[in-house]
Amino acid sequence: MAAAQSSAPSLQSSTPSVQSSAPSVQSSAPSVVNRGVPMRTPAPYAGKPVDSGLKIGATPATAGVLMNSVPLDPSVGLSAAGQQFRFSYSTTNQHGTVSPSTGAVFFPKGKLPVGGWPVLAWAHGTVGLADQCTPSMNPRSPRDADYLNHWLKQGYAIVASDYAGMGTEGLMSYLNGKSTAANVVDSVIAAQSLPAVKQGGQALSKKWAVIGQSQGGGAALHVALRATQRSKQAGLNFLGTVATGAPAYVEEIVLAGSPSFPPVPLPAGLNTYALYILAGFREANPNVDVDSALTPEGKRMVKAAEESCLPELSESLKGTNVARAFSKPLRTVPGLEPALRAYMQTPATGYDKPVFLGHGLLDKDVPTPIGIILNSDMWIHQFIGDMQKRNKRVEVHWYPTDHGGTVPASQRDSTPFLANLFRQG
Repeated sequence: MAAAQSSAPSLQSSTPSVQSSAPSVQSSAPSVVNRGVPMRTPAPYAGKPVDSGLKIGATPATAGVLMNSVPLDPSVGLSAAGQQFRFSYSTTNQHGTVSPSTGAVFFPKGKLPVGGWPVLAWAHGTVGLADQCTPSMNPRSPRDADYLNHWLKQGYAIVASDYAGMGTEGLMSYLNGKSTAANVVDSVIAAQSLPAVKQGGQALSKKWAVIGQSQGGGAALHVALRATQRSKQAGLNFLGTVATGAPAYVEEIVLAGSPSFPPVPLPAGLNTYALYILAGFREANPNVDVDSALTPEGKRMVKAAEESCLPELSESLKGTNVARAFSKPLRTVPGLEPALRAYMQTPATGYDKPVFLGHGLLDKDVPTPIGIILNSDMWIHQFIGDMQKRNKRVEVHWYPTDHGGTVPASQRDSTPFLANLFRQG
């Protein structure tokens, strides 16, 4: 995700020394990191969120409980859906307490199959942390709409969590594997109690799988680590995972944050991800003094990350070096390193159901070399290591695409992968 300093040694020329008659000129190259330009104030959100009239409702004492539901406003729906709803439900947040979350459920068109519509849980990618960015209150991006419409046309119902803190109390815990996984699993459990399912002529199968891209790809992998047991407790059957563009070892890059890193300004998108991580981590870990490593500008950047959606924050960071955010190396903050690893690290082992991994060879958001490491680790751990933690089955697929292009490119392989899971499950 970040440009790395070159490790190549400086090589002296082996040619004889020749005195030049030209005057000596001192280099004008700077001796410090290029810190780029200051972050500009993000523009106001350009969208118009639609809440579909949903009242969140009172939060029950246990997670996975449906709270309220309403028909989803067509302006934020999917064209291939028959019926579609926005709903609120209870889940476990990043602080380990039961809190509300919201999401959307999309039913396919056509005849209801025996046993109900097979279910895909959609784990969405990065849109921002603020309430106005909430996916179920905004039109899906053209790429995501095409992707989700594809699965509806294949006969799958889609349950799409917004994640706790988006449109509900608190802050969404960006790239927090444990809490985001809980949000996704609880959304599937709660959707089984929708009025449309209970007495409205629809039915959801007990069988389900998870699909996700980017932030959602990481969430999908964390779902895969935890869903089997939680599903059994709720009378459901978790079958497997499709994860594309999944973040890999991003915590190592964040831990390198310092006044001298990176050596050149990052692309705005990568700056944005780094700030979303810091914002989410800081909120989830109040006992870790993240602010002690931030400059005044850095605190302003993290505050903007809490309040701004992806397009606006990315635009405000163009030409900015994220090194401007740090007054000292982030790694030196007491307790930060183990807490950050616990917050976002994606394990390479422990997957008890099949996993499909898709990654683009031209990916710059989750750079290809990093993706290779995680994908290779997960693949090889089908065959080595503790028998109890070996991965059951991992398929790795590479595509000649960038980060976003992997989503449509992977469908030709992920479609039969999922069809086989549901047929065999």
